[in-house]
Amino acid sequence: MRSWLLVAGDFTPLGGMDAANHALARHLAGTSDVHLVTHRAWPDLQALPRVTVHGIRRPFGRHALGSPMLARAGDRVWKHLQTIGVQPIVNGGNCLIPGAVNWVHYLHAAYRPAVSASTFGRAKNALTYRRDLAAERAALADAPLIICNSHRTQDDVVRHIGVDRSRTSVVYYGGDPVRFSHVTPDERAAARARFGWPPERAVVAFVGALGDRRKAFDTVFSAWGRLCADPQWDADLLVVGSGAEQLAWMRRAHEARCADRIRFAGFRRDVPDLLGAVDALVHPARYEAYGLSVREALSRGIPAIVSRSAGVAEEYPPSLDDLLLGDPDDAEELVTRLQWWRRHRETLDAAVAPLGARLRDRTWDHMAEEIVSVVDAMAGVR
Repeated sequence: MRSWLLVAGDFTPLGGMDAANHALARHLAGTSDVHLVTHRAWPDLQALPRVTVHGIRRPFGRHALGSPMLARAGDRVWKHLQTIGVQPIVNGGNCLIPGAVNWVHYLHAAYRPAVSASTFGRAKNALTYRRDLAAERAALADAPLIICNSHRTQDDVVRHIGVDRSRTSVVYYGGDPVRFSHVTPDERAAARARFGWPPERAVVAFVGALGDRRKAFDTVFSAWGRLCADPQWDADLLVVGSGAEQLAWMRRAHEARCADRIRFAGFRRDVPDLLGAVDALVHPARYEAYGLSVREALSRGIPAIVSRSAGVAEEYPPSLDDLLLGDPDDAEELVTRLQWWRRHRETLDAAVAPLGARLRDRTWDHMAEEIVSVVDAMAGVR
């Protein structure tokens, strides 16, 4: 029986690549022994009898300090386990294991984040970026199979890293159809009441980290200021996420006298409940390999305005083309899309429903089974 070795920073159900890694680990542990080299594994994984967690500390919670330790630990565990025929899967450049399958959730070579920081902070971030980029290039150049979470990611890997497309395979994320079920109008009203929100007030959500400008919250903030200058605009903005720039954005909202129209909720673990209470999601990311929060909003039946360049936009049918943004830097375009959503809200809810149903039908287990299938095909397993 084959064993698996998964190397990833976090295995949690809290969103993004962490949730995908968590789902793969749970699925594999149903039939195989699974070794996790990680900074954090969720308690449900630790409780599974076939899962062994090789925990690695992350000093002060810093990626820059923890990633070299993770890479060394992954290599050490692989050397110990390779005699039993373990199949390693790593993420990007987080660990250089010969012959490891590489699952790319985010490509450093495709985007260099803009960070608002001191001169020292910018220099430190630049050094970390160069280190991560070098590790990513080395790991992808060696990988016999590169699993990409979208065709956008696949194209980026081929273009920026220079690998042959034949070594790549696209596997879209899955989801949890229970946590992210379709929300009826009555259920949405009940959820809003639990949060203490006015029933008559529309709420648009932004879900994303506020540590840099990749998710383009600056574009959202600018668009929201213009919208709130119109007395007819009757929606409020809910910002779910934290990061180094959160306090600065809160101050700017107060200075712009729109703090009563923008609620900063910080980091939350009840995102499924929040998405069950809002009316739309906005996600004008400058770089988004996939975009799990968009998928989750659509699964709940919530229209999501997203950058056309995001991987998740590949899942949109032509009938929802008006929800796709051409330029994540263009606040005026976002204003126009939001006004269009507000005018056609009920029609859009109905138009999004078939896409939401299709996404709910693809579970995390479907994703994991597809990953196992492409790994087996690479290894010639019958």
